[in-house]
Amino acid sequence: MTDYTPIATTASIQSARDIIGSSPLVAIDNEAPAKLIVDPPLPEPLAQGRVFIQYRTENLRVLPVFGKGALDVSPRIGHLHITVDDLPWHFVDASGETIILVGLEPGPHKVLIELADPTHKVITSETVAFTLP
Repeated sequence: MTDYTPIATTASIQSARDIIGSSPLVAIDNEAPAKLIVDPPLPEPLAQGRVFIQYRTENLRVLPVFGKGALDVSPRIGHLHITVDDLPWHFVDASGETIILVGLEPGPHKVLIELADPTHKVITSETVAFTLP
């Protein structure tokens, strides 16, 4: 039998809350403002003519829940509005997954990503510009 002696480390261990945020099961008083963090398109798919845009949110969970009643949900929920190249329309994404765009012509493009509340009111936004080869 081998003796096991734990080795003490000086590295601090982050809690689950430090990594994933507050529990979605407990209401939050005075929630911090929602944030949207958007990365540039992933280079490998972009070189092949496909646009993969990763993003994350803080202080808001992306879920397919809509309507005025959902404004009272805590922690806060919402979804994305995505507009490509200033078109007069947008599409809604409530998956929380990587945004994927295909079929764009080669050349410069921009994608407006808006974080919206359950009534479609825009909270914040980011624009990503890129060139397809």
